Amino acid sequence: MEIRSSEDAETVEAVPDVHLSQLATGDEMSVQGYTIDPGATVPEHSHPHEQAGVATRGEATFLVDGEERVVSAGDTYVIPGGHAHAVENRGDEPFEGVDVFSPPRTDPDWRD
Repeated sequence: MEIRSSEDAETVEAVPDVHLSQLATGDEMSVQGYTIDPGATVPEHSHPHEQAGVATRGEATFLVDGEERVVSAGDTYVIPGGHAHAVENRGDEPFEGVDVFSPPRTDPDWRD
């Protein structure tokens, strides 16, 4: 078993005002923390990984396959692999949470 403090994870500004941290990686999944500042947008993208998450703070609008859905603190969500999606924080506070990717997303584009 591997234990790692979230404080030890490197945080990267993937796009302006969007902060991502690779928290843990296993054989079948990986865990990523995120903070999306007010007014920030994660541009539309897709990846083969199924993405399940839980929002822990704030609210954001997800655009998945052209459909808008609002996700608030305490909500969970699943984005199927291969589906185009984007996220916009239209609120006044940071949007934070944790995503799980399967298979593991060990080398995401944002790490470049």
